[in-house]
Amino acid sequence: MTTADVYKTDPLHGSPNGGVMRRLNMGTGVIAGVVLAVAANQLLKHLTKDHVHGPDARAMFTMVGWAVGFMLGIGAFTGPFRWLSGRDLTHADELFLAGKDQGVSRYFRFTTDHKVVGIQYLVLVMVMLGAGGSMAMLIRTDLISPNTGFLGPQTYNSLVGLHGLTMILATIIMVTGPFGNFVVPLMIGARDMAFPRLNALSLWLLVAMLPILYSAAFLGGIPMGWVGYTPIADQGPKGVDAYMMAILVFAVSTAVAGMNITTTIVTMRTRGMTWTRTPIFVYGVLASVVLALPAFPMFMAAELLLLVDRVMGGGFYVSNRGGQPWLYQNLFWLMGHPEVYVILIPAVTALMELTTVFARKPLYSFRVAVLSIVGIVGLSVTVWAHHMFASGWAPDLNGPFMLTTEMISIPTGGLFLVILGTMWRGRIWTTFPMMCTYAMLWNFIIGGITGIYLSDVPLDYQLHGSMFVTAHFHYTLMGAGLTGAMGALGYWFPKMTGRMLASTPAFVSFWLVQIGFNVTFLGMFMVGLEGQPRRVVHYDANLHTGNLISTIGAYCIGVGMLVLLYDVISSWRSGELAPMNPWGAKTLEWTVPNPIPLENFAVLPVVTEDAYGYGEEPVTAPEPEPVPASAGAAATGVDQGERTPGAPA
Repeated sequence: MTTADVYKTDPLHGSPNGGVMRRLNMGTGVIAGVVLAVAANQLLKHLTKDHVHGPDARAMFTMVGWAVGFMLGIGAFTGPFRWLSGRDLTHADELFLAGKDQGVSRYFRFTTDHKVVGIQYLVLVMVMLGAGGSMAMLIRTDLISPNTGFLGPQTYNSLVGLHGLTMILATIIMVTGPFGNFVVPLMIGARDMAFPRLNALSLWLLVAMLPILYSAAFLGGIPMGWVGYTPIADQGPKGVDAYMMAILVFAVSTAVAGMNITTTIVTMRTRGMTWTRTPIFVYGVLASVVLALPAFPMFMAAELLLLVDRVMGGGFYVSNRGGQPWLYQNLFWLMGHPEVYVILIPAVTALMELTTVFARKPLYSFRVAVLSIVGIVGLSVTVWAHHMFASGWAPDLNGPFMLTTEMISIPTGGLFLVILGTMWRGRIWTTFPMMCTYAMLWNFIIGGITGIYLSDVPLDYQLHGSMFVTAHFHYTLMGAGLTGAMGALGYWFPKMTGRMLASTPAFVSFWLVQIGFNVTFLGMFMVGLEGQPRRVVHYDANLHTGNLISTIGAYCIGVGMLVLLYDVISSWRSGELAPMNPWGAKTLEWTVPNPIPLENFAVLPVVTEDAYGYGEEPVTAPEPEPVPASAGAAATGVDQGERTPGAPA
């Protein structure tokens, strides 16, 4: 009996064509979201028409209606509803949810296969980075001269806030989302995630979040910047309600994803994969989500209290009602600094993973790398108040927070030295991913050293709120984090798509982005040291040259990212077919054929050693494998466990 026959004969489906569940997709999600949002809006219009906080309550419930309606329409709650009704999902239903035999349409559905979710995350991250980058271009265009009048102060402030929040949210998920979902189950020898439906839920919550976030642009904006500081947020327009709701949805998504990834890694590693044989990238993803699980609820709590202030007339952050604006700052930065390492650790460990492959050497001191990750996770929750040195909160604690901030540079330096040790005297194969490792080392050392400057209380008093701070965190989050994500994309692209990423446009993109990046933010360091404040649209004419240089560099970044986007799309559609293991790597994801079977492994592998047993023989590029004409859109690969002919040993 075929799967189609099961669909037709299973009485639980309710119709010969498979029931309502098989008709739900992104389109039905949008329709249900709009309907429920309009219904919630009209209901609150009558219930709160004379209430002083009625407009904010109406905006919030409209956004809640959209989110709930979208998730209903996409099919996120089908499983729980079926279980509650006593008609739990059948095996055929589970196969449908996993996207079996559905082709491209499975990418527009609530699909539970971790590989599909990984691709969906990748596209979502690209969309968010594209939106955030476009806003950055508008911001830099406005700053090309002291008084362009291109945007205007109100629009400029709103755009800075939306750009910042978009890029922060995108960078948080840019590695753990696509590669944590697609690669980690393969890397640990698992057939899927521990909770496949929760995995899909985390993705579609983020899709539902985006319209909420960008509705802020039409509701007065978020004038207080991406940090959402009170009491400005208490007094802001309805765009602040969109900001709060977006953060709440994002926090739920990250909590679900973090729980799922943690359970998967801890309980589903294949036989023989002890912690000392677990690849370092798996440690990086695990550390990232373990750090996020307690950190992001702080942000969620901050926004819930702000919601009470705005919708119910509370006074948590309002001084004349007994509230305290410092409460918001503490809650925010209890998330805000661990969040830096939520972004950095998986990106850096992805580069560590690929550096062993392209240097053909074992990872230099695996235990130092793991201990450094543990040290970063532990110390990152003790440094939040260094962002508040200039605020006047608890000045007696400035010294201890300065000490812990400087101490965190020690385990961070440990990761840095592990990468350098891995490259030392290696036989380097210079590929696009390996070039990203070099760029990360350069950018991260600049971001790290300038961070030590900002941890010093007297210097922070001088530099706080200036463009120097903006340049510093861009060197950290973009220069190291985003560069690491680009390297991971180039490295795992053949396994995710069955195609090779074209090397020439990748290298062109690399140099445009890295040159433009350093021109942009070294220019910002310069104007920041001269006193230019951040989030201010007009500046002194003496700072014109530095801002002009930064804007030219930003345009260069934009062109470079467009080249990379072109390379990804064109290679994905018609690039060279990828062999099973084009890099000659030893981790388990390279032992499965292209395209990857639904359940990954026909027989679960048994691990007998770590994945870094590389020699130091001269490296040559692997010769292409012959691909049968019937291979279609993806390479068929070679038998599981066979080494690619011509690949480095």
